[in-house]
Order: sequence, then C-alpha cells, then structure tokens
Amino acid sequence: MGESKAWRGGNQRKKVKKSNEQHCWWWLWTAAESGKGQRRGRASWSVVCGVVLFALGLISLFTGHVASNLEWYSQKLAKHRLWYNNKGGFGHGPIDIWKSQSSKFYYGCSERGPHYAPPVHESLSNGYLLIAASGGLNQQRTGITDAVVVARILNATLVVPELDHNSFWKDDSDFANIFDVDWFISFLAKDIPVVKRVPDEYMRSLEKPPYTMRVPRKSEPQYYLDEVLPTLLRRHVVQLTKFDYRLASDLNEELQRLRCRANYHAFRFTKPLQNLGHKLVMKMRNMAKRYIAVHLRFEPDFLAFYGCYYGGGEKVKHELGEIRKRWINLPEASLDGEQRKRGKCPLTPHEVGLMLRALGFDNDTYIFGAFGEIYGGEETLQPLKKLFPNFYTKEMLAGEELQPFLPFSSRLAAIDYIVCDESDVFVTNNNGNMAKILAGQRRYMGHKRTIRPNARKLSALFMQREKMSWTTFSSKVKAAQRGFMGEPDEIQSRRADFHEYPSSCICKKPFKLSDVDNQTDSEYGRNEEDQGVNSTAQTHGIMINGVVMKDASSPEEKEDDDFLAD
Repeated sequence: MGESKAWRGGNQRKKVKKSNEQHCWWWLWTAAESGKGQRRGRASWSVVCGVVLFALGLISLFTGHVASNLEWYSQKLAKHRLWYNNKGGFGHGPIDIWKSQSSKFYYGCSERGPHYAPPVHESLSNGYLLIAASGGLNQQRTGITDAVVVARILNATLVVPELDHNSFWKDDSDFANIFDVDWFISFLAKDIPVVKRVPDEYMRSLEKPPYTMRVPRKSEPQYYLDEVLPTLLRRHVVQLTKFDYRLASDLNEELQRLRCRANYHAFRFTKPLQNLGHKLVMKMRNMAKRYIAVHLRFEPDFLAFYGCYYGGGEKVKHELGEIRKRWINLPEASLDGEQRKRGKCPLTPHEVGLMLRALGFDNDTYIFGAFGEIYGGEETLQPLKKLFPNFYTKEMLAGEELQPFLPFSSRLAAIDYIVCDESDVFVTNNNGNMAKILAGQRRYMGHKRTIRPNARKLSALFMQREKMSWTTFSSKVKAAQRGFMGEPDEIQSRRADFHEYPSSCICKKPFKLSDVDNQTDSEYGRNEEDQGVNSTAQTHGIMINGVVMKDASSPEEKEDDDFLAD
C-alpha cells in the first residue's frame, strides 16, 4: 500500500510540475498578446517566468564556455592519467609494448628525510649483528637488504653478511666474490656502521661465543626491539640465521627508503662480473637496438615443489612425484593440473612465446634467455625458439669468457641479472626472487617495461587456444594482460612484496601540459616502427609452429578489438 501511494504521489507531482510549466508558457504568450491590459496577478506571474527563463539562458551560455574549456583540458589530462576499468586494467587507450609512455611522470626517490638521525659510531652502537643469508643469490640479496634495516632498528653495527654455501646451489662464493664490499660499506655509512668482521680483540674479550637465534618470518620492527635487542645488549654479538624474508614488508617510510638505498644503490657487482655482463649487453645491442630479456623458471624441482603438471602421462607424474618427496613437510600432490588452473604454476616457454607474439612482438625480435635447467631440455625450449629465432643466452654470447664463472651458480645469476636489467623489456614466467627484485628495480629506475603474466587468466586461455582464431586469441591475451605490463599506476595486491613494488620510493613529478603535448600515441601491441610488420601479419595470418592461424574478421572478433582500444 505504501509503495502504491508513493507511486501515485510521484505521478501527481509530475503532473503539477508539467501543469506549472504549461501555465508559465501560456501566461508569457498572453502577456505578449494583451500588452498593458493584463491583471496584476497575471503580470507578476509572467515576470517570474521571464526571470527564470532569462536565468536559465545565462546559465546555459556560461556552462557552454565552461564545458568547452573542460573538454580541452580533459583531452590533455586523459593522456597523463591512467584510468582503470573494473577488471583492473587500462580502461582508456592502448599502450606501447616497448616503453611506458607514463614513466616520464615518475622517478625513484629514496632520500633521507629532514629528521633522519645520523648513525652512531661503531664503538657506540648496541653491538655487532651477524647475518647468515639463505637461498640463491637474489633470495640472499633480499635478506641482506632487510638486515641493513634491522641493524638500523637495533642501532647495531652490521658485519658484512655470510652467503649461503650449503643450499641446493652448493656455491662457495663469498660476498666479496659477487659484490663490491668497500662500496657497500661506504654507501651505507650515513645509515648504519658496517664492518668486514668483528674486531679480533673484541671477540677475544667475549666470555661466550656469539649468540645464535632465528626470528620468525616477516617479523615487525617491534619484535626485534623486544626479542633481539635485549640479547644484543647482553651478549654484544648476535647472529641471525637463515635470514630471508625475516622482516615485515610494510614499514614506515624512512625504513622503506633505507631498503631502497640498500637494494638499488649499495649493491654493486664486482668488476669481473660487471665487465662480462655489460659486454653481453653490448653484443645484444650490436645485433638489435632493443631486446627482450626472458627469465624462465622451469626446473624439475621448481615444478614438483608447486605441484605443477602440464601433461605427459604417468611417467611425468611419477618423476615429479619422486622429486617432491625431497620436502618432507609438503603434502602429496595430485598433479592433476588444478594448480595450473588456479594460476599457481609458471607458463611454459612455449606459452611465454605465444603471449609475446599475441601482445605484438614480431618474430624478428631479439631475445636474451636467462634460465637454469629446463624440464624437458631442448625439446621444451624449441617452440619458443621457433617463435623467436633470434634467441640468445649468456653461454652463446660469452663463449670461453664464461668458463671462470661456470662452477659458481651465484656469479652466473649475477651475469644474467645485469643483462636482464639492461634490457628494454623484461619478461618473466614466475614470481621468484629474481623476478621480484628486477621488477622492483626497473620500476625504481624509470619504469622500464616489465611484463609478468596474468597466469590465472592466461592458463585458462592457453587451454582453449586451438578453439579460436589468432585474432581472438591475441585480443584475449591483451585483455588478460591489462594491469600486468609494468605501468606506473598498476593496481597491486595488498599482499604485494615491497621488493617488487617499492611504492614508498617512487615519486610523481610535477605535471606539465608540455609533457603531454610531446607524448606520442601508439597502439597496444605495436608501435610506430612496427606498423608495417604487424599490419602484414594481421592481413595474411601468423605462422605458429608451422600452422597459419588465419585472421578472421567476425563481428565477435571486431568487438574484442574494439574492447582493447577502450
């Protein structure tokens, strides 16, 4: 009943409004016809209506000019702002696959704040902090970065960390074999005192050996103050073991910026590593003015650990199942492909190649591959190499110059790191430590294009690839990759690791319209120099593993293409 009354009341109000409008127009007309002979009531009503209409005319005239100005400014600002659609991708305009057009509006910033206290001298610190890093090179790098911050929190003197010699990689390299120790110490001098070792006379004066402890993962600063500092004050020398991801990701801005100074400035590779790494970069540049670096994780133990299965029958399931038994705490995996459907598994090398081709990279693109053992060996890599024949690795480029480094996996990883960091585009099929650190460093150093697959959406798409044309497949890949192309304003997960998204260390430059005027438009999946190549490929179809996937032009596919340009 109440709803009915409200509905009738609404209709009555509409009728009254319409009646008044008609009444107003009628009196204006009669006033014009009758002149001065109108009654006072009618004259007053016509004056009111006239004033209202005059005011509406002024408003219309004014807002017309305002709207035109707003439209002009909006056209300028639209190129600067990155609007996200409800799927978390770029809602307006395609992007250049080689370079972020918005990177010019951002810069890395890790300066100390005005109230940042200077470090204490070694002799006045609360004690010496020893760190035993854990894992591969890049996992150890994250641990050492966090150790610098922990030393600041504890007001301690950091001893140059020990690297892991006992893990899976069996690399006996020390810190000084990979990083420039003197640079590390001098660069951090304004943040914390760092020494190469605890002074011998100090060690001899200790009544007990250094106290060893392991802190929980992702511990808050308060935990270190409550649990570690009292022990440090009492024992003077404390060693934190297996130090990887032992500090919370979310810290205050000063500590986050210290993280950035440590990670992106204090680490400098030794001269031999730098020289060979940059020599490989020059070889890539001499062959092509720009190149893609692809970092692949597809080792048997990596796939087994995450329970990833890509087909191959019982033989493959048995092999991966046996490898998985190395980790006694892991539950038995079904290896039915469910993890892959959920986006928990890396793309295969072939799928990485298909993704890049779908995004618009042509087959004459030069690629540097960084990877260790690939499950399935050359047979697994071959489809990627067919898609991109100009495929090179450090082994192919360096030749005999690589020989001194071959026994040391961490030094080989450092060489890969240098070549990947210098690439125009960095692509990874995983979310491992090297991928995270490089993604963060490339954001900090100017948002160089970094592509990480949207594994959940792409995995489902690859499973249906044979059922669609190349145009449809390409369009869907582009749609899936919105928000995963390394743009400055990409939405990040709440659980995002700071080493991958160093948001506290990235600042916006003051906006200038001149920057927008000089910005050129380019399409997602092609740029000015590739227009001819891509248009030819779209006209005649694209060869994928010997099969031409024709460019159909159904209304549905046209709609997909229109969607990508939104």
